[in-house]
Amino acid sequence: HSMYVQSPQGSVMVTTATQAKQKLAVIGNGMAGIRTVEELLKIAPDKYDITVFGTEPHPNYNRILLSPVLAGEQTISDIVLNDWDWYKDNGINLITGKTITEIHRTRREVTTDTGEKFNYDRLLVPIEGNKLPGVISYRDIADTETMIDAAKLFKKAVVIGGGLLGLEAANGLKLRGMDVTVVHVMPWLMERQLDEKAGKLLQGSLEAKGIE
Repeated sequence: HSMYVQSPQGSVMVTTATQAKQKLAVIGNGMAGIRTVEELLKIAPDKYDITVFGTEPHPNYNRILLSPVLAGEQTISDIVLNDWDWYKDNGINLITGKTITEIHRTRREVTTDTGEKFNYDRLLVPIEGNKLPGVISYRDIADTETMIDAAKLFKKAVVIGGGLLGLEAANGLKLRGMDVTVVHVMPWLMERQLDEKAGKLLQGSLEAKGIE
């Protein structure tokens, strides 16, 4: 960029170098990762050159609404949160159908399951430990079946997240005979849908059912 600067000796041309964008690699094209990207675009829209890696062939969609799709009440296109044009309009490189299998931190490089390598300056990764034994996500039918099997073998369950889906999971596991504790980061449950008074009433109702 160039600009004119007025000085006592007259006008002079000053040229400034444009700072190159940092490369941000995002592992996972799900709701949490893309919500993070959305917030980042609001506060620092020109800071990063963003590449998103998703295992599925679809853009970001609302996984909570898979049940209505299964029931025939909605279609896949109905539950898409960020369509292909959204990535294009925001300058985001979306790479679908590929899974990151290796992270080389010293080289700042990720490798996909097809052997392709991509360099990054900053890396956004899923929660550490989410693949450990006994840790189960709640995203699809396979996860549901895994939890049903776990309820037959184990007694205690901890649900991280007191939103709608987390509370549904907690209730389902309780009905299957488990001792359930819900851990929530916010001051009251379902804070997006309920005010504090309603959230506390909901908490009391769940505690009355034996959920901690």
